[in-house]
Order: sequence, then structure tokens, then C-alpha cells
Amino acid sequence: MIFNDGVLDDAAALAAGDPESMLEAIATGGAQIRRSLLWVSENSELFSALATDGRPRALIVCGIGGSAVAGDIVRAATIGQSPIPVLSHRGYSLPAWIGALDVVIAISCSGETEETLTNFDEAVRRGCRVVAIGATGSALAKRAAQANTHFVAIDAGGRPPRANLWSLTIPVLKIADAVGVASFPTSSLEAIADALDAEALISGPHVDFDQNPAKTLAYSLAGKLPVVWGSTPLGGVAAYRFAAQCAENADYPCLHGELPEPNHNQVVMFDGVLGAQLSTDDDVFSDRLSGQSADLALSLFLLRDPEEYDKNRRRAQICVDLATERGISVQEIRTDAEHALARFAALVARIDFATSYLGVGFGINPSDISPIMALKDRISR
Repeated sequence: MIFNDGVLDDAAALAAGDPESMLEAIATGGAQIRRSLLWVSENSELFSALATDGRPRALIVCGIGGSAVAGDIVRAATIGQSPIPVLSHRGYSLPAWIGALDVVIAISCSGETEETLTNFDEAVRRGCRVVAIGATGSALAKRAAQANTHFVAIDAGGRPPRANLWSLTIPVLKIADAVGVASFPTSSLEAIADALDAEALISGPHVDFDQNPAKTLAYSLAGKLPVVWGSTPLGGVAAYRFAAQCAENADYPCLHGELPEPNHNQVVMFDGVLGAQLSTDDDVFSDRLSGQSADLALSLFLLRDPEEYDKNRRRAQICVDLATERGISVQEIRTDAEHALARFAALVARIDFATSYLGVGFGINPSDISPIMALKDRISR
């Protein structure tokens, strides 16, 4: 399959390749935050009640797929300051130790996710303090009403969960604030909205290829096997998001990790069949696996941040050197907002745009998730 970068600057072709408007949905991130903050101000009694009940032993965010990333963000954003454990939990069964001393957030954009409903039911049975986040009228909303637990209604606006990241995340951050995990003042969350708006202005579809960092990122991904490493906990979440969005938006493989862990395993791939370049005696256009012309090779993407741990900063530079010595292409990606969460948000927006452009360039509808729907259909039988 050939990547056609020409469609990325052709408004008609881009619209035809994105029939369900994923690119438009990505650009709503700032608006999602502002709507969420308005909801928070109009429902202050919920957060006051959570604060009155005091700090829990632990905060557990239960979700799957695009909805689960909100839990990943609050865990990474609080890891250096939270006085209690903060967990992002995926799967059917809660850890055995979770009980009445803990706050469990069950989050599902649709409110119909099987795993999240199972976790909600179990948390209620164990007597946990439970908050549900999902769609009005959903199975999760009905369970919350029956159990007399807190419920946060999400208006998805017709967008898929992965394009509602900030509608899902802001309530989780404000709940974490209310229960004493960390401070997320409104002003800092408004700064995230501003960063998302700024990124949409430079990475959106109206900006030409040669001035658009997301379109050029998509071009650099095509035909490569991206290996994406974050240099901070939030960078690790962004790296995971990179891999997940490559899969969902472009049907494309991607490996991810968070330094220093990949230095103890994935880095060995630099000398593998998709890593180190051939000797000068070999045909550089030869596919080492089949003998056919191919360009498939590792490409390293480092998600950098000025607040990264000093030893990770050194590791990142050594990774660049090792990759470059082996002829592996390297990109270091940074964003410029003042606050860490705002830098993360801008980075994720660029990733979301780039992976959607990658899909469109390959003739793939970035909203199509047919294998997921087929799997859900078979499970429900």
C-alpha cells in the first residue's frame, strides 16, 4: 500500500478520506475542556460532597480503550505529588485489596462498556465510594441511579471515545482534586484548552504540509515501524496514545515505552532485522526478509519534556546516538506550553492529527474500527 501525501493538502480529497470527520473532532479538544469546566462550576455540590468525605486510601480509575486514557493521565500527572496510590485499571476484575476505604471511578464514554460495568458492580458490592462517568441514559447511568452513587454525564457530541479525551479527563482530574490527590485549579485547566487550540491552529487540515508538524509527522511514519518512547510519566502516556492511535486511526503498527524501561529490552531491536542498516556491500533497497524492494525499518520517536528526570535526559541522548550510529532515523518531539499537562495535551493533539493523516494517506478511514465492532458482536452472542 502506497502512502499518498498529496491528499493531505487537497481539501476535497482529505474530506472524502475522512467521511466521519475525525480531524474535526480532534480539533474540539479545547472546546471540550471549556464545556467540562462549565459543567464542573454548575455541579459544584458533587465535588464538595467528595471533599467532605475526605481523602481515600487509594483512587482507582477503571476504563478500557479511549476512555481509560483519562485514568492514565491522572496517574501520570499526580505520580510525583499524590499522598495516596492512584491507579489506572483495565480489565474485568478489581484487585482484591480494593474496598470501602477507596474511591473507584468507573468511566465509559458510551456507558455500555462490558468491562467497566463489571468493575462498577464489583466496586458497589465491596462498598467503595464510586463515581460513574458516561453517557446519559446508558447502562452505567442506570446502575449509578440504582446504587445511589455519583454520576457524571458526558455529552460525546457524536464523537468516538478516543476523540473525547478531554471531556472524559477533566471530570477525573477535578475528582482527584476534590479527594485530595493533587491540585488542578481551573486556571491550569484553561491553559490546557489554550494549548489545544494553539496546536489545532498549526496541525489542523487547513495548514499546508510544509508548515504543518502533524502532516510531516504522518509522512515520516509511513513505511516505517515507529518505536515511540516517552521521557516522563506523561510522555509514557503519550507514547501509549501514539501506538493506540496508529492502530485505530491508521490500522498501523507501533511500539511504545517509557524511559528507562525500553533501554532494558526494546533498544536491542536497533541491531535486529528492522534496525541496523546493511553493510555497504549489500543492496540498500533489498528487503532482508523477502528480497523484495521495501522501506520498512525502525524509526525512533522520542517524546521529550523539559521536566524529564536528569538520568532520563542522558538516556534519551544516548538512545539518539545509538540509533543514529546504526542509520536509524530519529525524531525528537517537543511542545512549548508552560505547564506539563498543557505540553502533554498539545503533544497528544499532534499525535491524533498525525495518525489520522497517516490513515487518510493510506486510503483508510480513521473512524473505521470494524474489527473492534466484529469482536464485540461475537462476544455478545
